[in-house]
Amino acid sequence: MNPKFDYAKAIAQLEEIAAKVENPETKLEDIDALVGRSKELLKECREYLRSVKDKIDSLDKD
Repeated sequence: MNPKFDYAKAIAQLEEIAAKVENPETKLEDIDALVGRSKELLKECREYLRSVKDKIDSLDKD
């Protein structure tokens, strides 16, 4: 996981991407790139959430 990853910024970016994809003026080529970026962000968010869950689980074991 990227130590400089900012979950809140990633979520904000995903919201911006969703708005652009929903905009009828967005070109199809642009949508393809936006979808690709959203996949990257989702992967990073999942990794971050897993790492947080693992940390919480390890605290529960103590």
